[in-house]
Amino acid sequence: MTNRAGPGSASPAGEATGTLHLQRWTINSGSNVQSRGAVVLASGEHQWEARAEGNGPVDALYRAVDRALEDVLAGPPRLLSYDAHAVSEGPESEGVVTVTIAPPASASGARAAGRYEGRAQSPNIIAASVEAYISAINGLLGEEHWAGATEDAGNRRRARAGTRSGELDRAAEEIDVTDWFNR
Repeated sequence: MTNRAGPGSASPAGEATGTLHLQRWTINSGSNVQSRGAVVLASGEHQWEARAEGNGPVDALYRAVDRALEDVLAGPPRLLSYDAHAVSEGPESEGVVTVTIAPPASASGARAAGRYEGRAQSPNIIAASVEAYISAINGLLGEEHWAGATEDAGNRRRARAGTRSGELDRAAEEIDVTDWFNR
């Protein structure tokens, strides 16, 4: 079964409820350093941020996304395929990235089944890579058996932090992801 990332239940604004949005990302990578990535993701009133190291910029960002969504997915999605290619010639060319994921190995029941594809296009192949990954995760979260996962995880996190569900996390709004690399 292959599912494309797409609509869940629609909100009044026409946007799928529980849809994750990549607020920002940053990467530090080079030939003689371990790649380090940081992401800030949001869904509704909830926000998740994380940083991670990886084997290259895409791996570091995927690991940061996985870490940010630990409470939502209870484990990292399984990356089944990754494809990147240019759609035209020359320096102005855009790259298209397509990823296929499966639910986390820790998932059970209906949540353990399915394959989800995400696709993104950008002149920046790293940006397209992380957007495609988020798109595939949104496809997974759009399934009925995953309904409410982002809201539930956000509420659990706020309860642990001692804030009410409807409050915004003011400290999270002030995060400067580039500062994370200086820690």
